[in-house]
Amino acid sequence: MDKQTLAWGVFGLYLIVTTGLAIAGMRRTTTLSGFALGNRDMGPWLVGVTLAAATASSATFVINPGFVYASGVSALLHFGVAGMGGVIFGLVVLSKGYRSLGTAHQALTLPHWLGARFQSPGLRTYMAILNLAMAVAFVVLIIKGSALIMQHTLGLSYLASVLLIVVFVFGYILIGGTYAHSYTNALQGTLMIGVALAIVASGLPLLADGVGPFMAQLAAQDPNLVRPLNPGSALFHSAWEVFGCGFIVSVGLVCQPHILIKSLYLKRDRDVNLYLAFSSGILLLFALILTAGLFARVRFPELQTQDAVMAVYINSSFSPTLGVFISVALLAAGMSTMDGILVSASSIAGNDLVLGALGQKLWPGRSQQAREKMALSASRWVLVLIGLGATLMALDPPKYVGIFAQVTIYGLVSAVLPAMLFGIYSRTVDRRDVIVAAVLGPALHYMHYFYVRYGLDQPLQPAATAVEGTLLAIAYLGVTTWARRGAVSQRARA
Repeated sequence: MDKQTLAWGVFGLYLIVTTGLAIAGMRRTTTLSGFALGNRDMGPWLVGVTLAAATASSATFVINPGFVYASGVSALLHFGVAGMGGVIFGLVVLSKGYRSLGTAHQALTLPHWLGARFQSPGLRTYMAILNLAMAVAFVVLIIKGSALIMQHTLGLSYLASVLLIVVFVFGYILIGGTYAHSYTNALQGTLMIGVALAIVASGLPLLADGVGPFMAQLAAQDPNLVRPLNPGSALFHSAWEVFGCGFIVSVGLVCQPHILIKSLYLKRDRDVNLYLAFSSGILLLFALILTAGLFARVRFPELQTQDAVMAVYINSSFSPTLGVFISVALLAAGMSTMDGILVSASSIAGNDLVLGALGQKLWPGRSQQAREKMALSASRWVLVLIGLGATLMALDPPKYVGIFAQVTIYGLVSAVLPAMLFGIYSRTVDRRDVIVAAVLGPALHYMHYFYVRYGLDQPLQPAATAVEGTLLAIAYLGVTTWARRGAVSQRARA
């Protein structure tokens, strides 16, 4: 059996099994709440694997190893150490508070949670729109990364690969919602664990003589590749960019709508610690996949496109049979995050726009039951719109698709993280201040990024401007909350 026939056989089996899991999910999805969160009856292992698979997407498995290939150890420290450390820290610090308040308010989405916590329909609508914009950008990144793998594995054109990914993933989420997402992610996450182990093991022969000789091979190409701070890189040349920004922005990435909400899937409060332990362990394993960028740099130093690093490395480092299985699992890695984003985006469209303040203004005479039916329908139609938009953008993607996605997603981070921290840990924060901070953060991030970026021929580190916006918003909330608390105390004494 030739490699391409085997690839189609394995991929076809994956499609069949995933479709079966989606149909099983469809049978348990009858309401918008069930579509968004399931019935809140899942165990910690299932939710932990689902979270890890949804967090470590094509960015971790396909795109980010390309940054490590291009910039070396500095990029590995940024994404693998500071970045993954920030994600795990954010999960631990925010999950319990989010679950507690989310359960109390019966929140189905992250914008719903924020709107209920601060009693602000306007904030809920604003966050919903911001989240939907983020969804499109992230989906474009995943589609491109997955399509590159599919081209090398199945022999399809880029266009055919994009269309197959969009139709398949959007289709099974359209029918199955959260249960389809969780069931398929359990399969995809298990495959991803095997792939991470296989790829890390594939580089061990390069370390047979020790880490020192391996690093010497990298240094022979470019001494900057082995430095923790790479002076030749536009993205990783300072400690602040590598460690500070990597950690802070990754704490904020936990606030993406498809990540933090996983704590609401759990059946019992006592399952949260076990869920965090499972997901953190798997995420640490997934972080090791980034070392493939260094392995590829030693083996193939002349690659022209960093986005193609993983596809080339897999095809050249494994037997045809094993390479096929790994490539299919990498496709699963991309799909596992994309389906999580799609579930959250469709739920936000239905729950926070149709059932929120915007829906009340647009359809004031509709009964609650009628609007709930409209919301479930809207949640599915928005998938079609996101699919069309993401497909068009993926067919002609930005030059640096990873940077494009980061710039967009980090704007969401700078809006949500300050609100989430004060929403969980401060009882006296004023909703007006939260709204101002939610605008200030992304405004500074985008204005500074595009002002500095304008006229440059190289990418700019978007985490740096995102952290500036995030810290400004946190500082604003801290100062205004302290000032309002002081004013209340003075009035009480008077």
